[in-house]
Amino acid sequence: MDLHMKDLFDRFQEQFGSGPGLGPGSGTCLMNVEGIAPNFIKSIFKASAALYRTDPWRRLRPGHIFGIRVGKDLDWSAKKQPFPCIQFIGGDGGDIGFNMFRSENDAKKMTGSRETIRVPNVELLRVTYERESLMFPSNKKMIKSLSLEASGTDRFPVIDVARCTSSGDLRFRYPTLEELRFVYAFMRAISLVHPLLQVDREGGPKWSRLMHFEPFIETVDVQWPLEFVKGYDLVAVTVSHPPGQVYEEKSTSTASTPTKYAEPPKEDTFDDVKVYSNAGLRQCAMCDKEVHGEQSLCCGQCRAVVYCGSICQNQHWKETHKSICGLYKVMMEKEEELAMKIFMFPCSADQPCKWLESLDIHQKGMWRRRCSCYSHCPFGLLPVKGGLWDSWGGLDDEDYPRDSPFHNHLRDGISSPILLSGWLEYYNLRSVPLSSPVADILSHPLTVYQILTALSISSKNLLLKGKEVILHYLGPEGELDWMPAFAEVGHLLNGLGNIQIVMVGPEVPTNLSGTTSGIGSRVRVNLVRGVYQEEANYLPSPHVVVALNCGLDSYVSWVGALDLIKSRGTPAFFTDQTEISCANAKKVLRSAGLHITLPVTPNPFRSPVKNLGASCNLPSYSNGFVLGVNT
Repeated sequence: MDLHMKDLFDRFQEQFGSGPGLGPGSGTCLMNVEGIAPNFIKSIFKASAALYRTDPWRRLRPGHIFGIRVGKDLDWSAKKQPFPCIQFIGGDGGDIGFNMFRSENDAKKMTGSRETIRVPNVELLRVTYERESLMFPSNKKMIKSLSLEASGTDRFPVIDVARCTSSGDLRFRYPTLEELRFVYAFMRAISLVHPLLQVDREGGPKWSRLMHFEPFIETVDVQWPLEFVKGYDLVAVTVSHPPGQVYEEKSTSTASTPTKYAEPPKEDTFDDVKVYSNAGLRQCAMCDKEVHGEQSLCCGQCRAVVYCGSICQNQHWKETHKSICGLYKVMMEKEEELAMKIFMFPCSADQPCKWLESLDIHQKGMWRRRCSCYSHCPFGLLPVKGGLWDSWGGLDDEDYPRDSPFHNHLRDGISSPILLSGWLEYYNLRSVPLSSPVADILSHPLTVYQILTALSISSKNLLLKGKEVILHYLGPEGELDWMPAFAEVGHLLNGLGNIQIVMVGPEVPTNLSGTTSGIGSRVRVNLVRGVYQEEANYLPSPHVVVALNCGLDSYVSWVGALDLIKSRGTPAFFTDQTEISCANAKKVLRSAGLHITLPVTPNPFRSPVKNLGASCNLPSYSNGFVLGVNT
């Protein structure tokens, strides 16, 4: 009897909800929307499934209201955004889905502590994920006839527009084609950016059970389905939390904007702050004068910029720094979360030689590329003495990964690429102690592997099918001497798929250009000397392009390479060491006509070793952040 009652209760809860929401869907069928094409319905269901897989309901509750802007106001018939405020429902019970409101005020009025409040004459667009067994026959028929993609195992989106009457009843209508375009763009964008929300542990009432997030704003480019391409195929979608967050941009800027907004100091006042007294030589950001660490000053507001004295500090504030100090302060506040505290070796390399000496690996093996002592030796031509032990600088046998496969690592009894979430999982998998510094070098190959198996869906699918992925690796330098570390990529494939890495750049030695080497049985590396745009036509067509620690704003030669990436539409991923470098990279990419489809994100396989810039204290890690285009 108890099981029978439980089954009845579960079915009642599934159909009618038990928390925020307006109950089951009204039965609207998208096939009845005027002017809609079957292919667009398929696109909506694909976007819905992609959003469902990211599980925003794990953290988001109705009290978290987001602002959304899709393109320009003039792009919409009413000359304004149709539904610019969104909340997710279902994370704490009730209907699973999200509601879209005409205004933030409407969203707040309808958001109760436990239930959705029916406010007269308020209209909202809602998307509810319903089980197929509970859907109306017309929707079941549509799903079957169009072979629509499910969200999860057996859920599908039902989209309608609801209006509350003065008597408390609900009236429903079909969404318009324009409103569905808006929904599509939102689903594509929010699935990319909601994982970037950072918890604000100090914000919000201490008694509140609601998780609070730091103020957030990010813009991504969403590709319209083919049936909506009319001279342009991408649209910029801005997501903010709470609504009303704005970017601070100079009016002359046509490029991308920083991830977060922060007010600069209201008064032109300074503190002379001593920084890095043991950091050796620093460089003044204003006059480029070298100054000893114990004599240097930094901005008292953001603590990010180094000066030789207060005169340069005042002059730099007036000329440049005042407009970006607030942004730098926000970036400096991320230092704590970017630091990887799981490791048990020194993770600060203010002076690389001394850092290497402290680990007894200075001028040894692959570590010779971690300081300037071997800068006289061309990349890729470091003399090699012996085997793997020598390559890893004589570390103890248990302190570096062996050149051997992962045993007994099967998924559902089948061998497949090993999917990793971060360094801790990798170290445990390899049984390497956290006192080992190998993550500093392995950051390069494991970042490549992360891109191929987590960020590039097309590459991941090829590998899962046992096929070969061709990767163009642009601008290699020190990693040309780290080939033994790249062998780990082949082992992580775990017996399925192959990778051909074509390393192209001006630093490839002439005598190595044109050579091919097998790193294990599943990874081949081709070396090509030259500029990418000049060599690309002679190379096999890539599935993905990668550039690590790219410095897009530092080299003029990137212009031609980016033009080629744009014309081919190849998915491309870039890493850089600091968040401000990535902000500059976004500007370069947008000026080249490329659109950011993977926003700037901390790389889980960044090096844990913090670097120190000559005139800047911003958190800096090799492969610290990743962003992508054409993904």
